Amino acid sequence: MTEKDYLEHLATSVLDNLRHQHDWTELQLLTHSPVDNSPLPRPLITGLPPRQLYLHPDDQIEMLKSRRNPEDRIPETPVVEWVLPTHVSEKWSLRSFASVFDSIPTQASTPPDRAKRVLLATVHDDSTVVYYFMHDGIVKPRQN
Repeated sequence: MTEKDYLEHLATSVLDNLRHQHDWTELQLLTHSPVDNSPLPRPLITGLPPRQLYLHPDDQIEMLKSRRNPEDRIPETPVVEWVLPTHVSEKWSLRSFASVFDSIPTQASTPPDRAKRVLLATVHDDSTVVYYFMHDGIVKPRQN
């Protein structure tokens, strides 16, 4: 099995886990950029979780400022997430993670926004998948 085949098999395992265990929808396995069709350094997954997974501290502050009634719940509208499938035995460097962030298409805004995070999906030998947020750069701690 080639490395490319192995990485695609790993990504397919994560995609199945997201679909069947975590109820994600609109899942896509990407091996090439949807913008310019250039090859990605690794297969990535995009999808829509059943609820919002994370609210960036800056966005949380803005949302709290804009609410009229402090008792109102913060809406949990899901947003499309980027998922990076990995295996627990892999060794990663900051350069490796940077190349993944560099390969994610920017969002259409002015100026274009680079993805702030990816969901790191780490597969263990027993097929257990553990998810962690990997942020691009330094992130302020959440406000409690």
